[in-house]
Amino acid sequence: MQTLDRRSLLIAAAGLALMGRAAHAQQIDPARATAFIQQTGEELVAAINAVGAPVAQRRERVAAVLRRAVDVEGVGRFILGRFWRTASAEQQAEYLKLFEEILIRNLSARFGEYQGVRFSLGRSQARTEEDVLVNTVVERPGTAAFGLDWRVAEVGGVPRVVDVIAEGTSLRLTTRSEYSSVISRNGGNVGSLLTAMRQQIQQLAAREGG
Repeated sequence: MQTLDRRSLLIAAAGLALMGRAAHAQQIDPARATAFIQQTGEELVAAINAVGAPVAQRRERVAAVLRRAVDVEGVGRFILGRFWRTASAEQQAEYLKLFEEILIRNLSARFGEYQGVRFSLGRSQARTEEDVLVNTVVERPGTAAFGLDWRVAEVGGVPRVVDVIAEGTSLRLTTRSEYSSVISRNGGNVGSLLTAMRQQIQQLAAREGG
């Protein structure tokens, strides 16, 4: 798969890489969306900065936060797009499992890079009737601060991040394009994407040391 560019790394720093629009989003109050992002961000920052804890333990803390914050099945299906329908049931199940693991490993592999990370909330505004855009600023020692815009909606009665935008780019759309390119280059074979995803996980695990 393509090497993650700077935008992808920025999203990974926030811990919510590869996000997508949920299928059954409902209207959400801006204050509720802001509180959700503040809690989610604080939990992720705490996991990243828990220097004394083993990497595996910190990874599990990140995983718990992401599973609460992201509709993995809905997001994954959106990103796979039209190829979801051509995949077998076994491929769909494996894809979702690999997709969740990549979400987690994209952050845990960079614990060292993002040690000391902080974030602060900016303004929140209703973007559409269904979601709210919450602005944040992420700071990391030795690097310039950068902005992340979080789109939050009610999904199944609870807040969920439905997209993250860095430097004006939606990560869900970027990832969808990347995955589609991998499959298309291999004659529409979804298995080729699964192979690439397994390789990516191995690379991230090696980088983490896990």
